[in-house]
Amino acid sequence: MELAHSLLLNEEAYNQCGEFQKAEFIFEWLQFLEKLLPVTSRADIRENQKKLVEQLTSLLNNSPGPPTRRLIAKNLAVLYSTGDTFSVYQTIDKCNELIRSKDDSPSYLPTKLAAVVCLGYLYKKLGRILGNSFTDTVGNVLKAMKNAESQGRYEIMLSLQNILNGLGAAAIPCHRDIYKAARSCLTDRSMAVRCAAAKCLLELQNEAVFMWSTDLDSVVTLCFKSFEGSNYDVRLAVSKLLGTVLARALTSKQITASTKPNFRRISLEDVMELLGTGFLRGSCGFLRASGDMLKGTSSVSRDVRVGVTQAYVVFVSTLGAQWLERNFSAFLSHILDLVSQSHPKAVQSPMDAIGCRRCVSFILRATVGGLLGEKAQIAAAKEICQAIWKLKKVVDAAISDGNLETKINTTDVTASQHVLVCALQELGSLIHGLGTTAAPLLQDSSTGVLEAVISVILHPSISVRLTAAWCLRCIAVALPSYVSLLLDRCIERLSALKSCPEAVTGYSFAVAALLGAVKHCPLGIPHGKGKVIMTVAEDLLCSASQNSRISLQRMQAGWLLIAALMTLGPAVVQHHLPRILLLWKCIFPSSPKDLETEKTRGDAFTWQVTLEGRAGALCAIKSFVSHCAGLLTDEVVQRLLPPLPSAVDLLTQLSSIYKSYGNSLKTPSTVYRQKLYELLAVLPPKAYEGDFSAVLKELVTDLTVTDSQIDASAFLLPSLCHENDLLLLGPLLQETDHRFIEEQLLLGNSIAGGSLEYDPYSIYEKFAKGDSVPKPLPPALSVISAASRLFGVMFSHITESHRLQVLEQLLNSIKQTKGSRQQIVQLHVVSAFSTSLKHLANCKGSLGSEEVRRSALMLVMGALESNNPLLRCAAAECLARLAQVVSDSAFTAGLAQVSFDKLKSARDVVSRTGHSLALGCLYRYLGGISSTQHLNACIGILYTLSQDSTSPDVQAWALHSLSLIVDLAGPLYHVHVEPTLSLVLMLLLSVPPAYAEVHQSLGRCLNTLITTLGPELQGSSTAVSALRTSCLLGCAVMQDNPDCLVQAQAISCLQQLHMFAPRHVNLSNLVSCLCMNLCSSYLLLRRAVVACLRQLVQREAAEVSEYAVALVKESKEDFTPDVNIREIGLEGALLGLLDKELDPRLCQDIKETLTHMLTSMAVEKLSFWLKLCKDVLAASADFNTVASIDTTQEEETAKGDDVSVLTSDSDDRFHPFRNPRWSTRVFAAECVCKIISQCENAGSAHFDITLAQERKQRDSRDDFLVLHLADLVRMAFMAATDHSDQLRLSGLQMLQIIVRKFAAVPEPEFPGHVILEQYQANVGAALRPAFAPETPPDVTAKACQVCSAWIASGVVSDLNDLRRVHQLLVSSLLKVQAGKEAQNERYNESTSTMEVLAVLKAWAEVYIVAVEKQKNQSDIHKHSLKMVNSSEESYRDVTFSASGLLDLVQTDLGTLSKLWLAALQDFALLTLPPEYASQLPAEGGTFYTAETIENARLHYYNSWALILYATALWLTSTGFIVVDPDEGVTNLSRPVTPTTMCQDSSTRPLVKSPEDVNTDRFHLILGISVEFLCSPRSDAAMENIIACLHALQALFDVPWPRSKIGGDQELGVELLNVLHRLILTRESPDIQLAALEVVRLILFAAQEHVKEKRRSAEVDDGAAEKETLPEFGEGKDTGGLVPGKSLVFATLELCVCILVRQLPQLNPKLTCSPAVPPGKHLLLSEDGSRLVAAALVILSDVPAVCSPEGSVSVLPTILYLIIGVLKETAVKLRDGQLPLTVAASLQALKGLLSSPMARAEKSQNAWTDLLRSALVTVLDCWDQVDGLLQELDEVSLLTAITVFVMSTSPEVTTVECLQKRCIEKFKTALDSKDPLVQCKCYQLLHSIFQHPNKMVSYPYIHSLAPSIVGKLQETEKAKPENAAELQVIQEGIKVVTALTAAAEEQHRAHLVACFLPILISFLLDENALVSATVSAKNLHEFALQALMQIGPQYSSVFKKLMASSPTMKARLESAIKGNQESIKVKTTKHAKNPGKSSSIQLKTNFL
Repeated sequence: MELAHSLLLNEEAYNQCGEFQKAEFIFEWLQFLEKLLPVTSRADIRENQKKLVEQLTSLLNNSPGPPTRRLIAKNLAVLYSTGDTFSVYQTIDKCNELIRSKDDSPSYLPTKLAAVVCLGYLYKKLGRILGNSFTDTVGNVLKAMKNAESQGRYEIMLSLQNILNGLGAAAIPCHRDIYKAARSCLTDRSMAVRCAAAKCLLELQNEAVFMWSTDLDSVVTLCFKSFEGSNYDVRLAVSKLLGTVLARALTSKQITASTKPNFRRISLEDVMELLGTGFLRGSCGFLRASGDMLKGTSSVSRDVRVGVTQAYVVFVSTLGAQWLERNFSAFLSHILDLVSQSHPKAVQSPMDAIGCRRCVSFILRATVGGLLGEKAQIAAAKEICQAIWKLKKVVDAAISDGNLETKINTTDVTASQHVLVCALQELGSLIHGLGTTAAPLLQDSSTGVLEAVISVILHPSISVRLTAAWCLRCIAVALPSYVSLLLDRCIERLSALKSCPEAVTGYSFAVAALLGAVKHCPLGIPHGKGKVIMTVAEDLLCSASQNSRISLQRMQAGWLLIAALMTLGPAVVQHHLPRILLLWKCIFPSSPKDLETEKTRGDAFTWQVTLEGRAGALCAIKSFVSHCAGLLTDEVVQRLLPPLPSAVDLLTQLSSIYKSYGNSLKTPSTVYRQKLYELLAVLPPKAYEGDFSAVLKELVTDLTVTDSQIDASAFLLPSLCHENDLLLLGPLLQETDHRFIEEQLLLGNSIAGGSLEYDPYSIYEKFAKGDSVPKPLPPALSVISAASRLFGVMFSHITESHRLQVLEQLLNSIKQTKGSRQQIVQLHVVSAFSTSLKHLANCKGSLGSEEVRRSALMLVMGALESNNPLLRCAAAECLARLAQVVSDSAFTAGLAQVSFDKLKSARDVVSRTGHSLALGCLYRYLGGISSTQHLNACIGILYTLSQDSTSPDVQAWALHSLSLIVDLAGPLYHVHVEPTLSLVLMLLLSVPPAYAEVHQSLGRCLNTLITTLGPELQGSSTAVSALRTSCLLGCAVMQDNPDCLVQAQAISCLQQLHMFAPRHVNLSNLVSCLCMNLCSSYLLLRRAVVACLRQLVQREAAEVSEYAVALVKESKEDFTPDVNIREIGLEGALLGLLDKELDPRLCQDIKETLTHMLTSMAVEKLSFWLKLCKDVLAASADFNTVASIDTTQEEETAKGDDVSVLTSDSDDRFHPFRNPRWSTRVFAAECVCKIISQCENAGSAHFDITLAQERKQRDSRDDFLVLHLADLVRMAFMAATDHSDQLRLSGLQMLQIIVRKFAAVPEPEFPGHVILEQYQANVGAALRPAFAPETPPDVTAKACQVCSAWIASGVVSDLNDLRRVHQLLVSSLLKVQAGKEAQNERYNESTSTMEVLAVLKAWAEVYIVAVEKQKNQSDIHKHSLKMVNSSEESYRDVTFSASGLLDLVQTDLGTLSKLWLAALQDFALLTLPPEYASQLPAEGGTFYTAETIENARLHYYNSWALILYATALWLTSTGFIVVDPDEGVTNLSRPVTPTTMCQDSSTRPLVKSPEDVNTDRFHLILGISVEFLCSPRSDAAMENIIACLHALQALFDVPWPRSKIGGDQELGVELLNVLHRLILTRESPDIQLAALEVVRLILFAAQEHVKEKRRSAEVDDGAAEKETLPEFGEGKDTGGLVPGKSLVFATLELCVCILVRQLPQLNPKLTCSPAVPPGKHLLLSEDGSRLVAAALVILSDVPAVCSPEGSVSVLPTILYLIIGVLKETAVKLRDGQLPLTVAASLQALKGLLSSPMARAEKSQNAWTDLLRSALVTVLDCWDQVDGLLQELDEVSLLTAITVFVMSTSPEVTTVECLQKRCIEKFKTALDSKDPLVQCKCYQLLHSIFQHPNKMVSYPYIHSLAPSIVGKLQETEKAKPENAAELQVIQEGIKVVTALTAAAEEQHRAHLVACFLPILISFLLDENALVSATVSAKNLHEFALQALMQIGPQYSSVFKKLMASSPTMKARLESAIKGNQESIKVKTTKHAKNPGKSSSIQLKTNFL
């Protein structure tokens, strides 16, 4: 194929190809040429033009296929438009010649068609350049059309469209001729020709004025005719034509009227009348009201009505939203008039009425719902309301006028019903869509929406009453705050008007609908409402028999209310269950005898009431089973069963009852059947086993009843077919935007679809689509679908013999019927049987013996050859399910063989399609049927069928089946991939485009082939690349196909290819194709586009976005006026689409696509994204004033108009988005939050204004979030103050994130302030509305979080400024104190729990922060006192702000603490396991009620942790000392403390002692913490765990709780075990550190306890002998520690866990394993080091808790661990710092060695031995490392030795061998080359030499002093080079000075005499001083200083020395003189000598 890539056709390569390859080769070349020509230079083109034209025209004679001819034409046109045009006439003549040719053979047809297509494209591209030649051409083409077949007519129409497009106004001479030709084609029998003609006429009307002026009527009539017998595509095309022409006629009246005085003006009324005529009378025209019309027999055909409906929508969409706003009232009254009493014919039969109502609803939804913004929708809703009021008045007048003469008025009443239904439905949908933004509409008393809706609840027509109830439900879902109010109002009216039948049904519908809405309102309704409704329902049922006039209505209403009540769920229903079960039991006769007596007694009316009542009861129980599954215990099921047998008995008697009492019982008995079947289907089959045979008998009768004339296939079967197979059956079964109205065409004429009045019980159920009205089917149909469902359940549970019997019965009944009736029976039977196979497959059951299989097979095979394609489809699926259930390979092979044989012999379309699909379905359920020969046979047959060009249907079905086999045959298929691909390509290149269904099947085949090849497509071998090219070719052909669904297939194929071989898919072409179709009118195409985009942006978001913008810039003609990609990019276009789109799946995909784009690009294109979100949020209707400040004064006044909101043109400049819906704005707000978190991951510059500004200056393209802070705050403010509650929540969330992230960013211009401070007014203003009384609790709860975040963030330091926000929290706290009395009546009680806890949590957060700040400041204060120069003022400010914040809280702390404790008590009760449920207080807790306990739990889980921490802090701040005087039993409305919980009130003490109260509180906090930490749920938030640990820390910070836990060892051990488990399961270092801090405090408490015991024992036994003291501490006098009981053991376990986690080498078991390489040192992370350090601190404290014997048992472990850490982490760091772990281990070592146990007499010897061993271990560290010495840090080990020497008793270290080794180490260190090591070594020796015990210090002095002095003497020759060497010498001097001081008197003089010369040698004379290095100068000064100190101390020696050495004396004197001045200045500095201070520091550290 690469050879095809050249400018001229490579004829040599072409001739070598086979027949079929030639077509591929040509197509590939033409495709390449199409891309090449636009980018080739004109000169090159001219050079090759002649040859190229020859090649292209010669191809015309080669019978090119449809895609090829289109490409030839395009290339010729481009060639002439870029090259020379002189030969173009020859080409045109040639084409005309080909068209004129008399050859009519089929083989010549493609050539003719190619010539037609060529002409079209040439004129389109070259247009007027071609002069007048077009008249001949058009004439010639039109002549050819007279005897052309359908393909020819199709192509001619499209060509004429192109010619008209190219010529524009120049073509006027031919307009009439073309118009005539197109007219005839518009009613052609071929649908494709009709579509093409519509396109042609659409093009024509651009210039042909007559079409929308003089000939308008005939155009309209023509369109109506065209709709007759049309398909979906025709309706789309023709309605577009009709709508556009009418819109044109209306808008162009001004222009033409002036030029032609006699021109007919067309007004909106005329246009509407034209359309209305079509809607009401169809295509029989305005004039020909022929006889049948007058007789009233003719009914408009449905397709015309649906077509006209679509034309209405096109008409309005073409005129646009602003036009609709201005003319809405006229439009509305016309649309509603279509179903009003003025046209009784349209609504004479219920079927017609339902159909018309649907059409009207569709028009309103598509225009009002789809085009208008929110403000305009509110205005529209007001108009609709006016319409309802008007109709209401008519009805009232009719009803109140009781005269008999005015009887006619009742027809007005019934006729007005349809208008009301439509108006109410639209009003409901509008408000549902507006959500909470509709609040102002409902508050507007002048409109009176609620009054209007409630007033029509009393309408005489049931459908109006139901629709009004539905409308109320929509209002309730949109505005949850109205649910309770509406319920109360309806219940009150229902009780008041109990004796009016309309009121009883109307208000009960309304109550049921509102109950159904509750589950869509997260805030719920008060729990007590359930009780009220139950009472009303019982009352209605009990009073039903009192008054026969309304007994029926009361019965129905009572059960309806009970059934609707069930939807509130188990929490509500369980309280009423006994009463419901009693009612259920009473409604059925208790024995068969009673049923008999009933039969003898009743009349028709009583039976009607009885059946209605029982059907209602069945429905209520079904509702119970569906919604309250939690209550279905065995006991309840047992109580449900008794009435069932009598219900089934009644079922069997129904037919006889019906016969006795005639037709009035028909509907009630059908409904009863349906409800019983529905109930049985949801009950467990075991429950009614005894009634199986009776029920099955009835089911079989119902399924095979022959009087049913309704073809219900469209309802029953689609759910049983596979969704992919339904694609075969045309667009009617596919999802389209017009599904709502198209559905009625599917159903045949006898039924128009479902409607609410068919089943009032559906009003409370949940629906698939949010706002669409439920559409239950008529009972006659519902009963069949219920029967087939129940049959499915029961068939799988009956015995085999019974199955056989049933199947034979079904087969017989099919045989006994004929014709259409037979088909209907067959359909019912297949749907029932298919359902049963589904059940069998699910429960893995088997079908049964051979006979059963045979009957089953006969049943299915019959249907497989039915005339109804849907039934064939279902039968094929059923056959495959049968094979799956039987699962026997022989059986399956037999099935396939039957189909093979059939397909070989049969010639009729029906059996060929059915059996070919059956083969594919078998593969679907049985995977690869493993035999290859079977596969080969299948493929062979399907190949043949798919080339059967006589029947496109057979081709489509066979190819679809082939695609299933390709998809499911697995790897076996690989051998067939190539031939299949060739077949697919060949068909794609040759099947005429009119056969769209064949192309769609081909697309599916290609898709599955690409999937089968999968990642292999990336390969580079020739075979693979050939396959890949073929796939790409196939996609290209499909992309050019005119059918949108084929294009969708092409896109999904390319998507697959891009997934497997991304490099080979041309991304820019793909993206441009996607952008073109982004706004297609086909839903499936839009879905494919967005799904593809979603995949592309996951990998290459930036490229996709760039290509989209580039495409728009390049393309000359703006291709998508709907989407403005140029301005707002693809992202903006998608956001705009999201706003208009109604399909939920598509919206979800768009959101995901945008989210992927945002995550990968938001940081790079920050401004762009923020501007997008800001535009969407700012376009909110409420802010139009803010957004358009610049607009002029006049425009401002124009905006005042209520209806035409935002119609001034200026606004377009500011908003790319006009009035986006609230859901889009919510999404934009979520996007902003995501952008912030993306920036957080991207780097710190986004949150650091100085850094951001610097980098922005350096590179202006850089962009940082902090620079957009003003925009972020503004967006959050706009969102948080919107009308929509969801948007307010998102806005508050955004505000909270902004506060959290930016709180610490400093403001560079005002030091000491933060950047957020300037926005405090905005924050306050955004929060204030959320605390208004009518705000929903969830918004207030969210606002509380933001308040606490704001106060806690410390942004505002001035208390007066903080008070604004603080005040909001105070007001909420007052509300909380008001308690349950002040609770909101609108929502469920659990919402007040949510609000209360949110307030308490917010206060807790503020209090915690205040306490922490104060603590930090007191630390700073202590620190600043140490520093001499702390400035008083600054300190004062700081403390003021912290204590100020604490003061703010302090005033309310008394109240808060009580509330916090109460909340914690509640939480403690709620966390009890279920078995303690009986002990919970009956009336609930302080903040929750017993009924709403489940809902409340969640709110407690969200807030307990911070409340716990705050309470712990409060208790510790009072030190557990304060107990309120009124604390006791009366502290709260209902205190429930764990201790008082289970006691009798009589035994409860009246007032508890403070000690008891404190103990209770202590156990409450500890209990909650332990319970939570014991097993935190895996999703438990980190914050909760940390808050809980902090609470424990705070608790143990005070002595009293420590004494409690210290004294209760079991408690301590339990807590340690819990913490141990927490550390094991949570990796977070923060959690582990916090846990270790708690461990430290527990250990500390134990230490205090032991000390206290020892002290008191000493005091008690002060006089006694020491020996008799009992041992305190663990290990008593044996030293044994018991795991599980021992605190020490638990502590050690925990520390070992931490240490081994961080340093696995410490584990002796691991060290031997190869996993840990020996001797390799690890550098721990900072967190790791902190953890290890914390664990070591704890370890060193352990011995203090033990008895002496106990300490001996733990000491080896502790030493091993401490020294292990030292050994493993002692690594040299560059700056000579000690690693944190080393410092900690040395500190721990020191603490351990100085433990009193080391000196206690019972343990001293053991300790000494162990410590010596430890010292040996330390010394051995050097020897182990051999070659790794350089890594090891000698300093740390030397320090460790020094710690041993200094801290242990002398007998440990003075053992000779040990001492010798220690001295060795110091010697080595002194000789080290590293000055740092030397320096440290001197410092350590300094301290050892000063050891008070001479036994210790002297050996070191003797061994090491000489070498130190020697080293100093050497220095005389080599002066120090740098600071490090200088420090070594200074340390040396200090050591010798110390030695001198420590020496015995007699030796001191000798030492001084040695020392002084060394010091003097360091002095410099004046000359040398000038030129000396810094180090030498410093040394000189240091030596002089030392001399000045030593001289006076040892004056005699000093004088002696000076006398004996004059040189020295001279040197000293000159130095003193020379430096006299500077010494004066510098002496002060020398007081703080750097060397000295570091030595001091070291001492404080370790020694």
